[in-house]
Amino acid sequence: MFTRVRFPGFTFVLLLLIAGAVSAETPRPQTFGDYTVHYSAFTSDTLQASVAENYHITRSKNRGMFTVSVMKKSDDTANGVSVRANIIASASNLTGQFRQFDVREINDGNSIYYISVFHVAHEELLDFVLQIQPEGATQPFTVKFRQQFYTQ
Repeated sequence: MFTRVRFPGFTFVLLLLIAGAVSAETPRPQTFGDYTVHYSAFTSDTLQASVAENYHITRSKNRGMFTVSVMKKSDDTANGVSVRANIIASASNLTGQFRQFDVREINDGNSIYYISVFHVAHEELLDFVLQIQPEGATQPFTVKFRQQFYTQ
């Protein structure tokens, strides 16, 4: 389940660019038929203060976050168009502790993003599983990725 948040402008695009720049290993987008999923996970202390404030995100080394966007192929644009999706997100760490995440939708004009903020420990390694069903799609698909968080 997710909560919708609307913010005009391109501020959230900056958030994604920052996220890609600070993650140790930037994940590659994954493609499923006509859809491409872009995602990243990092600690929220890397956000610029103004970006964190605009999106009501607490900046902290002990808070991880992930961002997800779903793009659908389009004849009108080379990169596709941003689409809404139902996203169920979870992760487990190396000790088998399981977490389910609340996911927020952010509508930033022509772009739609999904984010979640959560507590992390130093050197915690999380295996994420995202169940994604784009609006209008008949079948969901799964994105899996691993991210280690450094809080010191």
